[in-house]
Amino acid sequence: MATSSNGARSPRPSWWGTAFAYALSLACLLWVYHDFDWRNELPRLARIHWAWIAAAVAADILVYVSQAWRWNRLLQPLKELPLGKSVQAIYIGLFANEVLPLRSGELIRCYLLAVWHRLSFPVVVSSAIIERLIDGVWLILGFALATLFVPMPAELETAAWILAGVVSALGAVVAGDGVLGGDLIKKRTRHRWSEVLRSLVEGLHLMGRSKSFASAVLLSTVYLALQVIPLHAMMAGYGLDLHWGSAALVLVVLRLGTVVPGPPGNVGVFHFFCYLALHKVL
Repeated sequence: MATSSNGARSPRPSWWGTAFAYALSLACLLWVYHDFDWRNELPRLARIHWAWIAAAVAADILVYVSQAWRWNRLLQPLKELPLGKSVQAIYIGLFANEVLPLRSGELIRCYLLAVWHRLSFPVVVSSAIIERLIDGVWLILGFALATLFVPMPAELETAAWILAGVVSALGAVVAGDGVLGGDLIKKRTRHRWSEVLRSLVEGLHLMGRSKSFASAVLLSTVYLALQVIPLHAMMAGYGLDLHWGSAALVLVVLRLGTVVPGPPGNVGVFHFFCYLALHKVL
């Protein structure tokens, strides 16, 4: 009697990715704080310069406004979107990322914008993919520039090469499918996800060829540059007398270290790479 293929195949636990993310978070926290001097360091919190912290919060808001502006520019070939709604979707996604693992808020913000403005969800997701591709290029360039001034750990250099490979591979797939007129996706995807995948690629083509794409790339530099301001302000608020270049270096290391989706709020992973970056500049 024939054996069912479903019965012979051992099911993969659906929770393994989440469990790994939480385990990684705990391991990073234990590593960072295993020799932390709580008795001497906690009283220093009373000497925080709150004006700098307020400046960091205000600058952080500008970061996400600029992200929403860039997002609107990418989606302009489809529809003219109000900036406020895009900011709202981004913040809802951010809040989701704080409580859900694996950066689930990215899909949530895309879904909200698609529902609010009657857009295709896969196409809106493709705009988020373009955002990450652009950020990946700037991040790789920033890391290469940083290595000219500060020696980086071998692990970070490996991560940068992996990111460069992923960005190049995704770009090659999209460009190759564009040259073939979409035939690559049509021939290689004979399953129920083919329409979703085709919509994603068509969205990438549409936005990548639009006149507003160049302005979105330029806005990416604004988006990334603005992220240096809250970092520098936070350092000043905690009494770290560091220059803007140090804040930029910390940003590059943090963004590269947290590029892979992980635990909620990147708890632990963020602390680990922040520790590595600050030890390079202090």
